[in-house]
Amino acid sequence: MAGLSIAHRVALAALLERCPDATLRKVSAGVAPMAGGRAAELRIMLADEMRDRTRRARVMAPVAPMFRARADGVAAMTFPSHVLPRLWKAASVREPALLARLDGDDPSADAVADRICLSAAAMVRDQPDLVWPPEGDAAARQAGLADLVACLDLAHLARRGLPSLETWLKRPDGDQIAELRLLLKDCAGVHVDGAQRVLEMLFAHLDDALLILRIVIQTSLAAGREGFLSESELAGFVDRLIAGVDARAKRIAAFQPRVDLDRVETVIADLNWCAGVLGELDVTLTLNPQSVWGKSVRDARVAIARQLSGLLRTADKAVDEALPLERVQIAGRMTRKSPRLTAPAAGPEVDAALNLLKLVGSSRGPASTFGCEADRKTLVETLTDRLSDHADQTLRLINDGETQDEEHALALVELVARFLELIDAQEPARTVRRRAAVAGGPLRDGEASSDAA
Repeated sequence: MAGLSIAHRVALAALLERCPDATLRKVSAGVAPMAGGRAAELRIMLADEMRDRTRRARVMAPVAPMFRARADGVAAMTFPSHVLPRLWKAASVREPALLARLDGDDPSADAVADRICLSAAAMVRDQPDLVWPPEGDAAARQAGLADLVACLDLAHLARRGLPSLETWLKRPDGDQIAELRLLLKDCAGVHVDGAQRVLEMLFAHLDDALLILRIVIQTSLAAGREGFLSESELAGFVDRLIAGVDARAKRIAAFQPRVDLDRVETVIADLNWCAGVLGELDVTLTLNPQSVWGKSVRDARVAIARQLSGLLRTADKAVDEALPLERVQIAGRMTRKSPRLTAPAAGPEVDAALNLLKLVGSSRGPASTFGCEADRKTLVETLTDRLSDHADQTLRLINDGETQDEEHALALVELVARFLELIDAQEPARTVRRRAAVAGGPLRDGEASSDAA
């Protein structure tokens, strides 16, 4: 069978180059059992592309995360994603004889990778348009090219530090801290701002942005003091984290549980993130309450605490609206409150309550950070008693045959169990469900006897 034409090979190469890694693996698995000359050629092309990507990942490891935006939205030094494959192609063709040494466990692989990174830096300097096509904001592109060159110049030093990143995040000893400071000193010898740039590269490897603080405070004996850090080139990392807290505080303040039905998970994540950052700042830095940072942190803490307290109060009211009570006459003029069994088991009020109770149950950590844990705990205890009582009364009415729609009443009991689960009252929720499973009034018994007959 005829193989692929030149046009086919060129088109397929361009297509494979654009495929994400996951898609490439799926295509490879699909082509593997195919017979024929074209399938064989395609398998070779796929293998070549996958090997090339493995080599690229090894060489560009120090800078690769910088070619995508941070998932947490915190500002960082980044480059356009389409630049990375162009950069790799331009640099790798200059060292074709060395590429095979990147495969396997060749002891010289890191040295080869460092050499290719230096070649990449030279390509950016000599042929910037080949690597980063001129488009968009010209000034931003020029600044980006300068940043990219500097990072590639420092790639060999960043590669040396990456294996120690996990150690620096924990409890490094004196020798390990000295290793970090020596790395920064070596980077400063390459570029005036080399220490800051290599920290940007390490920052790109951290999924949790606040962890950069643990590295920053190890850079100097005085780094834990706000006065020193705020005047240093490393102040930008703290500024970005505080800006991230401010942005999330605004999102939390804008949350409306009855309208933003799909945002509760985001709000919970924002609360946890802000609590983590503020807690880390408390541990790593000694902030002056009157400083810019101190005031920003205090204002954010107060704003989030106020909003969280308001959401807790709203959750209490939302449960009343979702499971309302009504006064019923029991004897003469005597009345008591009883569950309204005609209340809907689904709808806007129920959705709002579900959202808010999910937040109540998930905010134990943030509530402690923002001084609301006592209120949250009291609310959980009150709701547990109230919801359990609501289920007791409803089940009693069901068992006494005093419900017009027993199935709907049981749906309300199930809703109570869901509410209890959301506030982490697991045992009361299980108790409600066990009792509901055996509940049934005369009407149900009669229906069961009729069915048996």
